[in-house]
Amino acid sequence: MTVVFLIISAYLLGTVLTAAWVGKLFGRNIRIEGSGNPGARNAGRVLGKSAFVLVFLGDALKGAIPVATARWLELGTTVELSVLLAAMLGHILPVFFRFRGGQGISTYIGGLLLFHPPLFAGFAAVFLLLYPFIRSFTLAGFGAIVAIPFLACLFPFDHLVPLLLGALSILLISAHLKDLMFRIAGGTGKNK
Repeated sequence: MTVVFLIISAYLLGTVLTAAWVGKLFGRNIRIEGSGNPGARNAGRVLGKSAFVLVFLGDALKGAIPVATARWLELGTTVELSVLLAAMLGHILPVFFRFRGGQGISTYIGGLLLFHPPLFAGFAAVFLLLYPFIRSFTLAGFGAIVAIPFLACLFPFDHLVPLLLGALSILLISAHLKDLMFRIAGGTGKNK
């Protein structure tokens, strides 16, 4: 019962769109400006660097808080990743915003960093290795996201951990599919 309550709570926390609240502070509606995406990148593009930082931190906390709670309750790594998945689903598909939310990267980063810092370091290393060759934040980020389940096999995790990390990777790639196809097709723009 505790796990079910935690998963539902993580989803509901995820539905709190930080960018919408930060936009209100600036007197703007981030959901209809720029790309219309309520995430850190669009907030930074429309409202500036301070808005980017605020939204990134707020969204990252949405991933970190459920993971920290599951760890505090000593529920194990499988539950920690399950609540991170729930928080990301809440962010990407918020029930209170007609299932039109952000893309989940900041929430993923916050949760992954708290879940296992060495694994997060691997994520960052793959990104930094790929970026000089690809010259696209989007594609280098996707490379790092795809690598995470495989990197997890280098650590003594429960056998379900790589599978759950794979589910997180699939969720993120699905949320970014349009942007990913644009990049693969050679598109250019502000997101590059």
